[in-house]
Amino acid sequence: MIALFTDFGLADPYVGQMHAALAREAPHVRVIDLFHCVPSFSVRAAAYLLPAYSADFPEGAVFVCVVDPGVGGVRAPVMVRADHRWYVGPDNGLFHVLARRARRLECRRIRWRPQRLSASFHGRDLFAPVAARIARGVIPDSEPATLTVPAGDWPDDVPEIIYIDHYGNGITGLRAAALDRDRAVRLRGARLRHARTFSEAPPGQAFWYENANGLLEIAVNGASAAAALGFGIGDPVEPG
Repeated sequence: MIALFTDFGLADPYVGQMHAALAREAPHVRVIDLFHCVPSFSVRAAAYLLPAYSADFPEGAVFVCVVDPGVGGVRAPVMVRADHRWYVGPDNGLFHVLARRARRLECRRIRWRPQRLSASFHGRDLFAPVAARIARGVIPDSEPATLTVPAGDWPDDVPEIIYIDHYGNGITGLRAAALDRDRAVRLRGARLRHARTFSEAPPGQAFWYENANGLLEIAVNGASAAAALGFGIGDPVEPG
């Protein structure tokens, strides 16, 4: 199984081109579109989303992870094996949180190169073919490596909005298990109490809950929380 995790969106041809590359290299391997709307260029947001949304995949799954604003630059292409799953993509911080939380970790710098390697689409030309080979049981030419530590503050949990889904729910980088259910949180001046499910909150009321992937999420029963509260990507969420 190969899963795609990108910031490509679905309005352009890039996801289709990735599928075509995988179909050519591994025609009998199932491909899952996990995420294509990671906030554009936001490696940090992607780094916190990736471990939460890949954890339920079976051992042996291979992830092609492309949030790569520095494509064509000096960042290395890597393949990371974390807790029996493979992750292929750029060494730009994307795998930092995943690696820190993994019980077992192996990192390799990819040395293999295709005959055709464009300067700006390594997802199609390099990462997809490498993932296809791994899924077929072939480890491409590579060497042991250590992941680059990204600059800046990368805490175990990041207390801010890192993704807004099409319902207007705000997903944070906080694992909900770290917060007591009787604690409220504050976002854009609003104080939000916990609810276990949407039906526990009256229609139109904002609340926080533990989403199906273990992250603290902000929602409104029957409406867009982003519109109701006026929050966006990067807005802080604080205990309150």
